[in-house]
Amino acid sequence: MKKILFTLIITASSMVYAQTVTSSVDCKMHIDKVKSGNTQFILTLSHNEKCEIMIDHNKSTLTLMAKEHNITTLSHKTKTDNLIALAKSKIGNKYMTAKAGPDNFDCSGFVYYLFKSNDISIPRTSLNQSKSGKKLTREELKKGDILFFDTANRKHVNHSGVYLGEGKFIHSSSGKAYGVTISNLDSGFYPDKFRWGIRKIESE
Repeated sequence: MKKILFTLIITASSMVYAQTVTSSVDCKMHIDKVKSGNTQFILTLSHNEKCEIMIDHNKSTLTLMAKEHNITTLSHKTKTDNLIALAKSKIGNKYMTAKAGPDNFDCSGFVYYLFKSNDISIPRTSLNQSKSGKKLTREELKKGDILFFDTANRKHVNHSGVYLGEGKFIHSSSGKAYGVTISNLDSGFYPDKFRWGIRKIESE
């Protein structure tokens, strides 16, 4: 069993839960809760090696799910698989203005780093990234597409991330998470901020 130590701030509206995806992999997680102070808890989580924990700092949730490479039928990893695996390996890395990795990122720097690491050339800033391909609607999005947002409602793109599929995307957030995190495209803060996506990885 893999041991992972997290420190979370628990508020009245926060929750921690485990969830499995529909697959042949049996995902189980054991949680030991130890109170330390008035609002801080240290959680020691044990889970199957074939499973992984995804953290959504914006919603204060943990999701336990089967690792994609264990349930896929592909005989080899695609460029999209490699890009997403690299992105997930950076979860929890801190947000830092004007940084493009390998350990700290601003939003567009994170996207730039992921694609550059997979030998795909894209512009450095989110605004220029948003102009570097055909615009895609929400319904047209596929895993690995770059997403663009106007988080300040100023009628221009100021944030970017990478679509993971099933309504989730990964990005380096300057908000509550203040680092690389996974957020929901279809609920919460982001649905009204999403503008369009572009595709830099064609059909594989």
